Amino acid sequence: MPSLFATTREYSGITLVDLSGRISLGDGSALLRKTVRDLLDEGRTKIILNLGDVNYIDSSGIGELVSGFTAVRNRGGELKLLNLTKKVHDLLQITKLFTVFDVFNDESMAMRSFD
Repeated sequence: MPSLFATTREYSGITLVDLSGRISLGDGSALLRKTVRDLLDEGRTKIILNLGDVNYIDSSGIGELVSGFTAVRNRGGELKLLNLTKKVHDLLQITKLFTVFDVFNDESMAMRSFD
């Protein structure tokens, strides 16, 4: 059984990726990497990762978030995070990455931030 599931929704040029499960070494981080790379290959560079249903993330998952962020930035786009669980929020603060990402708790505010 896959450890991570991803579904994408598109609104006026912004892609929302709803993630659920675990972003960890193996399946989870690989799926996150593939999802972001596929979106970039399709020319989609305004990406919001909805992490509301991600119950676990390890260091390789954090690494994937950072490399996804970098890949999107290198294409002139933006990758933002939505609905962090307390665990993921705390992990980003501990690793000093909280300041790197634009983080939102409200989907419509995240969407408007691209304007």
